[in-house]
This record gives sequence, C-alpha cells and structure tokens, in this order.
Amino acid sequence: MNANYYQDPTQDVLKKLDVTQDGLTERQAEDRLQKYGKNELAGEKRTTILQKFINQFKDLMIIILLIATFISLLIGEASDALIIFLVVVLNAAFGVFQESKAENAIDALQEMTTPYTRIRRAGQIQQIQSNNVTLGDIILLEAGDVVPADARIIEAHNLKIEESALTGESVPTEKNSEILTDEKAGIGDQDNMAFMNTNVTYGTAEAVVTGIGMETQVGQIAGMISGVEQTTTPLQKNINHLSKILSILILVIAAVIFIFGTATGRETPFDMLLTAISLAVAAIPEGLPAIVTITLALGTQTMSKRNALVRKLPAVETLGTTEIIASDKTGTLTQNKMTVEQIFTDQKLMKVSDYALPLSSRMASIMLLANDSKRTKDGLLGDPTETALIQYFIDKKDDPAEIEQQYKRLDSVPFDSDRKLMSAIVKNKDGKIYCLTKGAVDVLLKRTTKIAVDGQVRDITPADRQKIEDTNSRLAHRALRVLAYAYKPVEKVAQQATSEAYENDLIFVGLTGMIDPERPEVEDAVKEAKAAGIRPLMITGDHKETAQAIAARLGIIEKGDDQGVITGSELDELSDEELRQNVDKYSVYARVSPEHKVRIVKAWQSHGKIVAMTGDGVNDAPALKTADIGVGMGITGTEVSKGAADIVLADDNFATIITAVEEGRKVFANIQKAVQYLLSANLGEVLTLSIMTFANWDIFLPVQILWINLVTDTFPAIALGVEEGEPDAMEHKPRGEKSTFLSNGVGSSIIYQGILESFLTLGVYLLAILDPVHQSSDMVHADALTMSFITLGMLQLGHAFNCKSIHRSIFTTKTFENRFFNWAILGSGVLLAATIFIPGFNNIFHVTTLNLTQWGIIFGAVFLMIVIVEVVKLVQRKTVYKNL
Repeated sequence: MNANYYQDPTQDVLKKLDVTQDGLTERQAEDRLQKYGKNELAGEKRTTILQKFINQFKDLMIIILLIATFISLLIGEASDALIIFLVVVLNAAFGVFQESKAENAIDALQEMTTPYTRIRRAGQIQQIQSNNVTLGDIILLEAGDVVPADARIIEAHNLKIEESALTGESVPTEKNSEILTDEKAGIGDQDNMAFMNTNVTYGTAEAVVTGIGMETQVGQIAGMISGVEQTTTPLQKNINHLSKILSILILVIAAVIFIFGTATGRETPFDMLLTAISLAVAAIPEGLPAIVTITLALGTQTMSKRNALVRKLPAVETLGTTEIIASDKTGTLTQNKMTVEQIFTDQKLMKVSDYALPLSSRMASIMLLANDSKRTKDGLLGDPTETALIQYFIDKKDDPAEIEQQYKRLDSVPFDSDRKLMSAIVKNKDGKIYCLTKGAVDVLLKRTTKIAVDGQVRDITPADRQKIEDTNSRLAHRALRVLAYAYKPVEKVAQQATSEAYENDLIFVGLTGMIDPERPEVEDAVKEAKAAGIRPLMITGDHKETAQAIAARLGIIEKGDDQGVITGSELDELSDEELRQNVDKYSVYARVSPEHKVRIVKAWQSHGKIVAMTGDGVNDAPALKTADIGVGMGITGTEVSKGAADIVLADDNFATIITAVEEGRKVFANIQKAVQYLLSANLGEVLTLSIMTFANWDIFLPVQILWINLVTDTFPAIALGVEEGEPDAMEHKPRGEKSTFLSNGVGSSIIYQGILESFLTLGVYLLAILDPVHQSSDMVHADALTMSFITLGMLQLGHAFNCKSIHRSIFTTKTFENRFFNWAILGSGVLLAATIFIPGFNNIFHVTTLNLTQWGIIFGAVFLMIVIVEVVKLVQRKTVYKNL
C-alpha cells in the first residue's frame, strides 16, 4: 500500500490494484474490506478516570508526603496528617481534571473524515459511507468534497485541492493525472495524488484509492502522534530533582538527631524517635505540591482571560523556559486568506493602501466577472485566489453586485493548468459582448496585441511588455501571486467556447499581486520574543520564496538572507547528526513534511533547548506533541492540532503566545519565591533543632515543631504564589533547561537565610537564659524555649515579606497590595500567638506567658531578619545583579 503510485501511469496503477475504471465488483469490495479493514484511523488506548487519578501519585514528593501522613497519624498528629493528605488529594484532583478536559487527537482525526463518498462499483455510481471505501475503489470528486482516502488521480478537469491542513501550503494545489518522475517528491509536490481529509475547491476528478485508514498520509501522522513519548516538563524535572535532594537530606538529618540524642541519653529512644520523625515531617515542604498546583491553576485563569487556553497545567510554567518558538506559517503567522496587496494599472504599480481601483473600471469588471466564486450566507465560496478579488472590493465598501447586475454571463472558457487562463463571455445592458480574461502573466501577454492606459486603447509596445514583465518579476520576488487581466470586444458568441475562439488579440489592462498576508500584530511579537532571548522560527509546507518573503517582512530573518532558509528536500540530504550540528544556521524551513517538523524540533532539543511549536494543521500534530510545549490555534486549527497541543490560542494570535510566555515566567518566579520561603524556613527549623540537640539544650517538642510547620508553611507560601509578576520579566533571557528552583541566587539565599533564622532564634534563646525574667531554673528554661518557639515562627512570617522579590527590595515592590498575602500572614500570626494567649493552649503546647519586654525581643529579632536580608539584597544588586 506504500508504493509510489505517483510515478506510475494510471493504467499501471489500476493493474497493480487489480481494478478497472468501472470500479471494483461488490464481491471484490467485500473481500478487501475483510482483508484490509475499515477506512478508519486506529484509536489510542484511553485511561480511565481512576487510572488518571492513580498516576498522579507516582511522583516522588507525593510518595514522601503520603509516608509523612502515615507517620503523623502514628505520633498522634491527626490534624497535620489531614492537612498533608488534603494537599495531596487536591494536587491529584487538579491533574485529573486537566487531563480529562483534553480531547483525544486520534479521535479528532477520525471525526474529520466526511461521512459519505461517491464511488463507482461495477460501472454503477453509488454513495457509500467513507469508512467503507477500500483499496482500489474508484472515487468521484467535485468542488466541496472532502477526499475520503489517499488516491491516484485517473482523470482531472480543472481540479484544485486545498491541502493546507496537511502540507501547510496556503494556496490550493492544481491537480492532474500526469506521471511524476521525481522519486523523492514531497506530499505538496505530488500533483497527481489526492490525500485523505483534504478539500476539493475547484473542478472534478476520478481517482483510484491507493491507501486507506492508517496507511494514508493522515494515518501515518496519527501513528506518529500516538508514538510520541510524553516529554517531562522542566517543572516536573525541577520538582523531582528537589524531591530527591530533600528526601536524602531529611533522612540523614533525622537519623543523626535520633542517634546523637539517644547516645547522649538526654531522651528515651522513643521520645527521640518522635522528635526525629517530627523534624522530618516539618522539614518536608508539604505545601509545595499545593503551591505549584494552585499557582499553575491561577496562571491558567489569567492566561485564559488573555486568550491562551491551557490543557495541561505544567505547560503554564514550561512556556516561561521557552528558548525556541517554531511556528507554522499558514494561519499562524499569516491570516490564511489570500489578499490583494498590489495593483498595476495604467502602467503604474500601487499598494492597495494608496490606491482604490474604481468599481466602474474595466479591470474591476474583469476581476469580478471572470470569477467563479459564489457568495453564500456563510461568506464567499470558491478558489481562494478568486474570492480574494471579490473581497478586495467588499473591504473598500464597494458592492460587487452593482457590476454583476450590469452584465450577463453567456459562456466561459474554464481554467486549466496547461493554459493557465480563464475567460468569461459577458453581455452588458447595451447588448455589447466582451471576453474578459485573467491568468498567468507570461501566457496572457503572448495573446495580447493592445493595451489600455488612462482610458485609451493603443497598440502594445516592446517597452510596455518589458515594464509588465519587470513588474511581474518584482512582485514574484516578494512572493506575491500575480494575475494578469485583459479583455476584448466580441462580435458574436462562438458556437463552442474555446481558447482559440476567444483568447487572442486581447487588450491588456493590468496586474494584481496577492499574498496570504502576515498578521499585523506578529511583527511586534517577533521583536518582543527576540528581546526576551527567544528565537522565532518559521516551519511551513509553503514554497521557499513565499516563506522567505514573509519571514523577512516579520523580522524572523533579514531581507535577502538566503542562508537562513532551507527546504524539505535539502533536509532529506542531511543526516540527523548533520542537522543537529547545523540547525542553528536556519530560521526558516520551507516545503517540509510532518516528519521534517519532528526532526527539526528534536534537533533543537538535542542542544538542550526548550522548544515551543505552534501550528494549526493536521501536519503540525506530531511536532506539537514532540515539542516541550505545543501551541494550537483555536479558530483555524484542526481538532487534531488542538488535541495534540498543550495550550490553545483562542484568538489564533501569534502575539498571544508571547503574552503566555510572560505569564509562564511569572508563574515560575512565584513558585521560586515560595520555594525560597519554604526551604529557608525549613532549614532554619532543622538547624535550630540540630544545634539545640548537639549543645544539649532544651529542644522543641514534636507538637511545637509541627505547629510551626502547620501555621507558617502553607498559607504564606501559597500567597507568594499569587504575587504580581516582576516588571522586567520579558527583559531577560530564558533561564534554559538546566535552570532549577535553586538557580539565580535562590540556593545561596536559602542557605544564608535559613542560617540567619536559626542564629536569631538561638540568640533569643540565649538572651532569655542570660537575662531571665523569673528566678526558677525551670521557668527560665521554659521562657527561653517559649520565646525561641514564637521567634522561629514569627521570623518565618516576617521573612515572607523578604521573599516577595528574590533580589529587589521589598520597598520597591507592592508590599501590601496582595490581599491574600496580608490575610495569610495575619492569620498565621494569630494562630501562632494563640498558643500563648488562649487559655488551655499553654498546657497543650508547653509554653509560658510572656511579658512586653520578651515580646519586644521577639519582634526585634524579626525586624533584624528583615533588615539583614534587605542589606544583603542591596549588596547583591550593587555587585552581582547590577541590572536590577
């Protein structure tokens, strides 16, 4: 089924498939359906909701938290166990919800197939369901049909098929039944083949089915989609890496505390075990999964308001790491709508923005009447080139119907790919008959003897011809599709409308240059991407000249840059290793297939680059899944591309992805702030307890450790996750694949801030011992332990303000504008103070009542923590981070 049928004569193809032009017999069709199966795409195995839910618990941090839940129950801390368990379940529920919303890409491919197809079997034309089309069936195609399977064209009459969803080419491809000699012809160059799920826009054809189901080009794409392994996002790698480090450190520290405490005989082995376990539970940042999930979820809400719909939560943060944005051209960077851009008339070339062709002009009548487009309630229907001519007048508020009502079409000479002309024979209200012709410039000029300039008709001169040819060349080099227009008066209508009867001795009128124009906002988006250190690429199935011209207009490459452009056939000459070594030389990839797109994405990934791939066609789906972040188009995108994407742009606006990147960077920065807060706090707790143990001081009881952990960890950290983004988020280069939560000075900040918290807490403990309020030794030590307990908790809450920005001063940030943060700090402070002020809590938490002096010492330590961190940040900004 995979033979190169485009290289064989039609009779040889029919012979290979054991069929005649009358079609299969019913018996043959039944046998082949049994042998080859239905004309359907294989579905991907689905996971149930329960399986999705269970899969969420395979993360190392989640497993550690479940162990911590069990341990908390063992030591009688049911409330702490409940909090940790709820965090874990909430995280899993979010993950299942996001996965369940996604539509299956393979199912979407199946749904695209047209339900019925006209075929010829045993010489009789009949209509059958498309999934019953089989190998060797003769299918009949006409404008408006969706091709049901891959097929070799036997006969074609003015056939054009729109293949942009498969090849990325914006203009419908002219099809014929001629043999192709190129053994390596790409999909977009196989002019004698029709492919499953492409659309017939013009003409009619008969074709023999050469591939069905998974053996079609679309089927191969479906196989590529299902075969792509899920990539681990940078966020998931970060969390897994952090989980492993913390797990090892926590177990080692807990073991050392237990062994030392037991060996020195200061506590019973059971009590020391409880203390070690409590310390381990406290050291685990159990709020981190909830913080990550909630921050990502809030990020998805913000992005949805800005037209970026997130299908997979980690994709929000992955966008922030993006270093390469590989974008499809048609419908993504461009509007996927042919548009008249230049008009050449009266021997002058003008932009449509500077000149409005009068509706009453001869050229206008040719553009509108030598045109087979139809206007329907759903808009213009027909060949995109012809609909663009009508749309030109609609856009400038003219009514094409005014011209159409003045003329009656008597006959026409349809377009064909050999002649490259189309003519309409019309009669106006005065009874005058005209032949109106449009087509390729070189062909039309050969049939022209006169020219109309400024309303006067005269003989065309060699200078006139040269100017027309130069203009044509000039427009073609800008990748514009050029059409020429001519006419002539006709004495009487010929008995048969032929090219010989009408298309000669024509009067040249003008040219139009058309292109699928770039989206107006994309040029600025490309500039912003480059300023943010992101390299934009264009990957398209369109022709090299068109891709190069659009890329230069958008600023993806410099004008005249031929070196930065490579075609699919040139890619085929490169091995994977050669492509990997040279991939950074190219910014534009033209005439490429789905396999090429995947190779390009993988080549960049092999350099450790985080790649985002945007696209809207079926042909983009494999690359969307292979990329670190797949971005589909919500309006023009096929269900396949949207199903394969991580993020869908609701407005099909390329600029929206840059907005999404900014949001992704903000999300990562906020998670990083929460990590800094949590780990510096937990380090402070671990160091404090360790030093107390080794110094043979009184140590915190398990209930005190767990209460500090419960009160200060979760809500302030979550509040940091919803901070506003840094104002210069898009002025820095992407942090890259190797960056972690501990990068950019966060790791060193965690260490010195954790040490600072510990030393200030121990300092308060010593001060309480050296300058006691009470005389009794037991009360002195009880006061000291109480003050250090409250100090450690309050230091963490005060330090949360420091963490609102990693390097900036809290006085340059919007310190009190995050209301959730304010309430989180206030609520946590109240819960911490409640252990002292609420009657009965003193006994539960083994604390004493403190006087104003003692409270003053505690708040003095908190103030000192904030000041010291501010001073360190100032030094960092003056030395290491001078751009802040």
